[in-house]
Amino acid sequence: MVTRKSRSEIERMRRAGAVVAEVLDLVGAALRPGVSTAELDRLAEAHVRSAGAVPSFLGYPGINPRRPFPGSICVSIDDEIVHGIPGDRTLRDGQIVSIDAGAIVEGWHGDAARTFYVGDPPPVIAELIDTTRAAMLAGIAAAVAGNHIADISAAVEDHATPRGYGIIRQFVGHGIGSEMHEEPQVPNFRSGRKGLRLEPGICLAIEPMFTLGSYETRILPDDWTVVTRDGSLAAHFEHSIAVTENGPMILTAA
Repeated sequence: MVTRKSRSEIERMRRAGAVVAEVLDLVGAALRPGVSTAELDRLAEAHVRSAGAVPSFLGYPGINPRRPFPGSICVSIDDEIVHGIPGDRTLRDGQIVSIDAGAIVEGWHGDAARTFYVGDPPPVIAELIDTTRAAMLAGIAAAVAGNHIADISAAVEDHATPRGYGIIRQFVGHGIGSEMHEEPQVPNFRSGRKGLRLEPGICLAIEPMFTLGSYETRILPDDWTVVTRDGSLAAHFEHSIAVTENGPMILTAA
């Protein structure tokens, strides 16, 4: 069931989103060769809690009920698309690093992701990262009252197709609110369905995931980390937004 959020609920989501934006800024500034993904996770959790919020991801249930997510952020490297588990791995120069963060304020969620590069990216990687971010912004621009989910999907797909990028299909954007994952689903490709008609108060997480190869994925034995089946590199961007009478409002902006 899709629920429209009130102004006060959206304001709490905006406050949660501001914490998420701060976390992404902090973690992005800390990315360097030799830093461990566990260090990044500790930095993120400390900031979330100091802001009076709660990490959304820590303890989140997955496909294996005995393995809830063990970190406060997802750290996905190179061919890892989403849900990378922070731990002992240290970053190296020349890696793509996608950071996904979530926070809860007074029961309401913010969720956002950015892709970074350790060092100076070669043109092919820089274009993948820039295009994925641009696709997210195009999807957000299409999230206006009167449009449908399909309009968001088409705007995202139209950034990937001319460049031959793989568009991840198994994992998509979603509604967000008092739960991190709510209806409706927001595909990053044309699904053949118009989907939900957008109205003020509907809140969505728009999150394109593009690869330099195939869209096919597999999940590693840790029951969380999603990688490209062909080993191709991936990028991921996400913002939480609210549909308003005056256009889309980004809730996870700094």
